[in-house]
Amino acid sequence: MATVNLTAETFADTIHKDGIVLVDWWAAWCGPCRMFAPVFEQASTQHKDIAFAKVDTETEQQLAAQAAISSIPTLMAFRDGILVFSQPGSLPAPALEQVITAVRGLDMDMVRTELATQQS
Repeated sequence: MATVNLTAETFADTIHKDGIVLVDWWAAWCGPCRMFAPVFEQASTQHKDIAFAKVDTETEQQLAAQAAISSIPTLMAFRDGILVFSQPGSLPAPALEQVITAVRGLDMDMVRTELATQQS
């Protein structure tokens, strides 16, 4: 699966789907973003069960502000509509694979219970 570009109109629907969604926040002028792009794209071809999405922070400034993006690239991972990982910085391929493995291995019932406890 190739990456998809997200906009303010498509962001919420995309991240709230069942399964894993990885979002790369980037900008064309950002050197580390350009270095991470092929790593992200390659992973998208290897993990067809995961949605890989990109948000151009220049075109989607309001969306980036709502997501509190202060440094790019930033990688976010959502699973079943819940943000489970967010980290700025360009990742090498092995580190991205570690993130994917960790997100796949999450006990989502435990995550939901923990979130409910935090919110009460």
